[in-house]
Amino acid sequence: MNTSQLITDPRRVARLFGTLQSNVCTEEIPDATAEWVFQHPVEAGREFTLFLKNGARVFIGEPKTIPIDRTTPFNPAEFIGAGWTIWKGPAEGNGLEGEEEQDARSLALTTLDVTRLRLETTLKGEETSIVGEEKLKRLQKMTDIRLDAGIFPTFWRNQHLIPERFKAQSNGNTTYVFCDGTVLRSPDGGRCVLFFFWYGAARKWHWSYYRLGGHFDANSPSAVSPQVSP
Repeated sequence: MNTSQLITDPRRVARLFGTLQSNVCTEEIPDATAEWVFQHPVEAGREFTLFLKNGARVFIGEPKTIPIDRTTPFNPAEFIGAGWTIWKGPAEGNGLEGEEEQDARSLALTTLDVTRLRLETTLKGEETSIVGEEKLKRLQKMTDIRLDAGIFPTFWRNQHLIPERFKAQSNGNTTYVFCDGTVLRSPDGGRCVLFFFWYGAARKWHWSYYRLGGHFDANSPSAVSPQVSP
């Protein structure tokens, strides 16, 4: 977008929002969505700004390249709950000191081509499961980018952006898609990663977190993106 053409006239700003207010079909807006906006006005404003920057268009069907809002770093305490932080320092430490454990390449992404995402289990040969810490080490040795927690809210608050293929079951079981680009520290000091999944019976997406000390099997893959060429 040419920044010289950005809207600056207060009268045009007022006209813009007046036009939107007059034409929004409020009867089709879920009360839960309205409540989320009330509780998260700043984030809602950012999401709405992204909508307007996209030409006031939503994606129809399978999206390709989507914008990732990096204006505010991911806040685990706000997204999950009090006491949650991003893990700092080595895995064997206390998680409170040192560099944040995140995939720097993922943090640099401001757009994401979801058609190029793939699901990686890191399982080898006849392995049926793997401990999360070992899975993370294998992922770190790959050239693929592990999606960080800052991308997670974009998917969660815009669920139509989640690739339809992520709903598919793995070996007849629900597929739990992990975002391992950010390791989180739980209030009790555990190392965890976020994941989301499609619950077919309820026909809706859910999210949660899981400890890296647990076991990950074929239906617990990680979402990764090919490394972007310079």
